[in-house]
Formats: sequence, structure tokens, C-alpha cells
Amino acid sequence: MTFKHLVSHDNPDGKRTEEILAEIRAEILVRMANYGDDPRPEAKAVMENNLEIAQLLTEAIHLAEVNTNTLAEDI
Repeated sequence: MTFKHLVSHDNPDGKRTEEILAEIRAEILVRMANYGDDPRPEAKAVMENNLEIAQLLTEAIHLAEVNTNTLAEDI
């Protein structure tokens, strides 16, 4: 299976995993700013969920960076 977004031998212009995850995290943070002043409990729940998602994405970004660095050492 060939992925059309990730960099690979078949897709040298693709992005690294950590780049895509960082873009998603940034988009979530922008959305969170829009919910910041919303007093509804639903908005607060969404904000809490998005905070956790952003934290998980940060962890995933760090892991992806380790993978990239590990593979770069093999070259």
C-alpha cells in the first residue's frame, strides 16, 4: 500500500510523520482558541478532550522524530 501523504521512495515529496502530526495538532489548537470563551458545558468537554488529543499528538510527534533520527543514522 502506498500512502500519498508520507514521504517514501515512491513519494519523495511527501511529508514526514511528525510534520503531519504537528499540522494536525496546530489545527486542533486553533479550534481550541475558538472554544475558549464558550461557557457551555459541551464546549468545556470538547476543550478538555482536545487538550488530551493535543498531548497525545505531542507524544506521537516525539516518537516519530525518534524514528526519523533512527533511520537517518542507518543511512
